[in-house]
Amino acid sequence: MTDLPRAYRRLWWATGIDSLGNGVFTAALPLLAVTVSHDARDIALVSAATYLPWLLLSLTAGSVVDRVDRITLMWRTQTLQAVIVGVLTALVAAEVVTVPVLVVLAFALGSCDVFYDNAAQSALPDLVPKSLLHQANGSQQVALIVGRQFLGPPLGSLFFALAWTLPFAVDAASFVVAAILLAGSPERRHAPAEPAKVVDGLRWLRKHRLLRALALLLGVNTFCGQFGNATLVLFVTDALHLGAGVFGLLLAGAALGGVAGGLVIARLVARLGDLRALLVSLAVNAVVFVGMGFSPNVAVLGGLFAVSGFVTTIWNVVTVSVRQREVPSALLGRVNSVYRLLGWGLMPLGALTGGLLAHRYGIRVPYPVAGVVRGLALVAALPVLIPAMRDVTLR
Repeated sequence: MTDLPRAYRRLWWATGIDSLGNGVFTAALPLLAVTVSHDARDIALVSAATYLPWLLLSLTAGSVVDRVDRITLMWRTQTLQAVIVGVLTALVAAEVVTVPVLVVLAFALGSCDVFYDNAAQSALPDLVPKSLLHQANGSQQVALIVGRQFLGPPLGSLFFALAWTLPFAVDAASFVVAAILLAGSPERRHAPAEPAKVVDGLRWLRKHRLLRALALLLGVNTFCGQFGNATLVLFVTDALHLGAGVFGLLLAGAALGGVAGGLVIARLVARLGDLRALLVSLAVNAVVFVGMGFSPNVAVLGGLFAVSGFVTTIWNVVTVSVRQREVPSALLGRVNSVYRLLGWGLMPLGALTGGLLAHRYGIRVPYPVAGVVRGLALVAALPVLIPAMRDVTLR
């Protein structure tokens, strides 16, 4: 990472600290929800509330990201998140947490994530040359995965076992530290000459065959991801009869694969090419999801999560890099917002549907169903995805 600019390294450290807090929160929130209710529908509702803002606020966020300094927007958003998690910490300490309270606070934090994530992806191409985008995005993915999935979840489970308030206090502190790091970065304002109209991003994406196809395919895959994972905490605690600490370690299994993917992505894409890397990642993830539903123990489930983490990182890095190369900087926030709306907008519906299916037919059922749907979506997308990807590669 030494050949990447200093401004990028500052962003990387902020991302790592923020991600560690998020990882702690990711494990602690469902564990807290389980103390309030064991109904799969309630657990899925809390998960859905986290992602609902991507459906409701994504387009607005894109317009804002293209109108203001992106780094400034990021640290101000993190400051607000610190306040929100601080409120949750106080409510947990007062023992007045209910499912509706968790839904409201999860929605508030998810709303901040919509603005933060869009700004982070849009700011990165301004910090590094296009030739280093795969490397920079790979390093970002490593920071995200190590914090959110590898170190954070086991710590979150451990902290929750020690004191219910502890993981949420740690998360709030991580937001503060990351915000301070970003606040010291120089401004890079990208206000367009004309008002930043959301429809401009929609029109641009509609005309770009590859990114349009990737956004729709992402939508199916994130729907299926939440379809299976929304009730994972019940899968672990009720179906496999494991404790809170093991739940955090299981999430770390995906992180191991994800970190490996982030470290080798540049060499892997150089050997396979963007198209083959994408197709392999999508096909493997479909098979892995089917296997998750039939996992006999936590070792098998953890191994499948590691494989899923590896191929998911490949997908993320390749598609983000393609988007950053193809979209003009002044439009990147708005195009990202439409892309994320299509790609993430169905996640709350996936969580709710998976919760209802698990409640009615069993906690294992959502995973194989999600895997089959992922496989069918990939087959349906091939006639568009292959020629569109080749066209972009040849330009």
